[in-house]
Amino acid sequence: MREYPYPAYIAGEREMLDEWLNWHRETLMLKCQGLSDEQLRLASAPPSTLSLMALVRHLAKVERSWFRRRLAGEDIPHLYPELAEFTEAGTATWAETSAQWREEVAQARKAARCVPLDGLAKRGRNGQAVSLRWIMMHMLEEYARHNGHADLLRERIDGMTGDGDVSP
Repeated sequence: MREYPYPAYIAGEREMLDEWLNWHRETLMLKCQGLSDEQLRLASAPPSTLSLMALVRHLAKVERSWFRRRLAGEDIPHLYPELAEFTEAGTATWAETSAQWREEVAQARKAARCVPLDGLAKRGRNGQAVSLRWIMMHMLEEYARHNGHADLLRERIDGMTGDGDVSP
C-alpha cells in the first residue's frame, strides 16, 4: 500500500502539478522498494543497460538539469556524463543512488517553490524560453514514461505489478 497520498481530484493547477509530480516520483521509489542492489542493477534485456538503478540515476540527473541548471540557473555540473547513468549503474549502490535522487528532488522542489508557473527558466532550451509549467509537464511525462519501464523491470525481477492501493 502507498505511504503517500493520491493526487486530489479537485485542486488548483499548481497544486495538481506538484501532487502528480510527487506521486510519480514516489511511484518510482515504490518500484525499487525491497530489492537488493544486485536486483536493482539487473538489466532489462541485455545488451540494454536499462535497470531500475539506472532509471533512478537518470531521473536524478533530469531533476538536476531542469530545476537547478535551467530553472534556477545554477552553475553546477551535470550529475553524470552523457548516458553514464545507464552504463555505469552496474557499480552503483542503492544507498548512494537513492540518496542522490532524494537530494536532487529536494533541491528541485526548493528551486521551483517561489517561481510562478508562468515564470521563465534562467536558462532556456535550444534558444527558447521555457516556463516552469512546461518543465513540470515535461517532468510528468519523463516520470510517467520511465515508471512504465520500471513496471516491466520490477515484474521481471519478482513478479510485482501495479503501484499499490491508489484509492483515496
